[in-house]
Order: sequence, then structure tokens, then C-alpha cells
Amino acid sequence: MGIQVQSISKKFGNFVAVDNVSFEVKKGELVALLGPSGSGKSTILRIIAGLEEPDRGEIYLTGQDVTSIAAQKRKVGFVFQHYALFKHMTVEKNISFGLEIQKQEKVKIKDRVAELINLVKLHGYEKHYSDQLSGGQRQRVALARALATEPQVLLLDEPFGALDAKVRNNLATWLREFHNELQITSVFVTHDQNEAIEIADKIVVINRGRVEQFGDPREVYEHPDSKFVASFIGQVNVLDAVAKENRIFFKDTDYQVENRSKETLADGDVVLLVRPEDVEISVNKGPFSMPFVIDKIHYRGSHFEIDCMIKSTNVRIFEDKNQFAQQQWREGQEVFLTFKTYRIFEAEEGHAKVREKLKELGYIE
Repeated sequence: MGIQVQSISKKFGNFVAVDNVSFEVKKGELVALLGPSGSGKSTILRIIAGLEEPDRGEIYLTGQDVTSIAAQKRKVGFVFQHYALFKHMTVEKNISFGLEIQKQEKVKIKDRVAELINLVKLHGYEKHYSDQLSGGQRQRVALARALATEPQVLLLDEPFGALDAKVRNNLATWLREFHNELQITSVFVTHDQNEAIEIADKIVVINRGRVEQFGDPREVYEHPDSKFVASFIGQVNVLDAVAKENRIFFKDTDYQVENRSKETLADGDVVLLVRPEDVEISVNKGPFSMPFVIDKIHYRGSHFEIDCMIKSTNVRIFEDKNQFAQQQWREGQEVFLTFKTYRIFEAEEGHAKVREKLKELGYIE
């Protein structure tokens, strides 16, 4: 076992930052802590590192209970969002800092720094200062410094948060390749769902200090355990519907959605969560297809986003450029939509309350 987080909780005054959180990271895995700002992700990471003390619960690193062990004795490498490099030191001095504190032999330090410079592809920048480097290069220096003392665990707190989108994507891909090479047990914090899905082995979805779901990216994306997870991971259509006699109808219409639930649905309000890529659009009516009108078409470079309306309900569809070119959809056109797959949740508190909560969290407008 690499990391075991067992029933940890943490309060700051009356604010509950972490509420009974448990999960495990296997040796060599790269795991993402994913959630909105203020959800408790960074606090969990800092507790693992020993920079915060939990009010209750235990932390195990490589099988050892380290809950009461000081941070500097946990053999943990920590990378901060804003690099935290020493501005008055060169790249090689920043990387060697921890080794010098440990009073290792100069020859060993020199060899280790050279090895890490090569590993993070910064050869030729050894004598540069941080203000002479790009954001991506600074973050690679921070990573090399965290790895210098050969930690058992690597923790990264929003490591790409201060970078622009293109550099961020490139560095995220590089981190995945870098991790494959090193196979060091790693946990990184992010609020970027695409980043988590693309590079993590497992995702821990955090909301208001609690674990909403833990699983591999495909499982979390395709089989969300809650309305929050479905809304937070990827784009999703949040659609009001009504269950009646185990059938599902769009709200305020007679149009029926195919009921794929294995369990009998109680009569009442329900919410359907449908991914835009799981909506099929056609000019032909089919079983359980519903008539819509194309309201807006948005060109997104790699694909088109098509907004369709039925009364007050909007459904967004993703369609790649080749499909779009074949169909030549146009605004105002009447079409039929079918849901290939969806998640259904009972809305005991009513549609308005569900939408209010999702708006509060910023997942729908």
C-alpha cells in the first residue's frame, strides 16, 4: 500500500474543511483529488504531508502510521502551485537545497542534481535563476527539488494552476509520462476535470469536505454516484422529468423517455443527467425519440455544439465535424432526439431545489 487515508476530519473554527474522508492509493498510482474551490482538497493533501494535523483519523504511508510524525520525517515530496522557488538561487541550487540540509556528500549532491536536471529536461538551465525561466520550467524545477531527497510519496497541490492553458496541457501530459517512468506513488490536487480524467489512474471526487466518489476516470465519468459528480465531471444536460406508473415523461409534455432503470421508480419529480455526446439527433422519428427545434449552433473547432429546444427545455448535443458536414444542421430545423444513455435521480425536494443547489455550486447557469 502506498497511502491510506483513514476517517480523517479537520475543522477550522466552526468550518468543517474535511469530514470523515477515507481512500487508498496503491503503490505507484497517480491519483487526483478533484473538486471545486473550497471543497477540502488541499487540506487533505496537507494532512497527508504532515503540514496540517487532523482532528481525528489516521494517515498511513507505505504501511506505517505517520499521523503523529513530523512532516520532515515522512519522506514526502511536496510541489506547490506557485513553485515556491528560492529567487536568489540558481536552478541547480534550488534542486540541491534539501540535500544540502541533509548534509549529504558534495559528490553525491552533484550527481543527484545532474540526474534530476536530465530527468526534467532542463539541461543547459543549471545556472539560470527563477525569473529567467518560463512558468512550465519553474514548475519542473519545483518537481525536481521535491524528488531530490528520494521521497516515498509525491504530493502536488494544483501544480499547473498558475500556467496558461496550452502550457498546462503540455505539462500535464509530461507529468503522466514522467510518472510512468518513475512509478512513484503520487497524489495531485486539481479542480480541472479534464486534467484529472486525462492523467490520473484514479480520481477522488471531493465536495464540501466529503468523498462523493472514488474510482478510475471512466467509471467516475460514465457511472456517477450522485447528481454532484454527474454535474461536475464533464458537461451534462440537467433535465426535469416526471416518473409516473414507472414511465418517464419530460416535464410539462407527453413525450416519453425510455425507462432503463432496473428498479421501479416512485411517482414524482426526477432529474435526468445526459451527457451531450450521449444524445442522438436525427431527422427521422424513432422509438422514444422526441421532437425538438435546433435553437443555436456553436462551432468549437474540434466539434460543434448544437442547442435544441422543446418548450422551456434546452438540450445540448456534441457532434464531430464529419457528422455535422454530412447532415448540415441549421438553426430553426425540426429534429428528433434520443438519449443513448443517462443517469436518473429522484428529486425529492423538487426540480427547483435541485437546480438551485447546482447553480449555487456553479455547475449550471
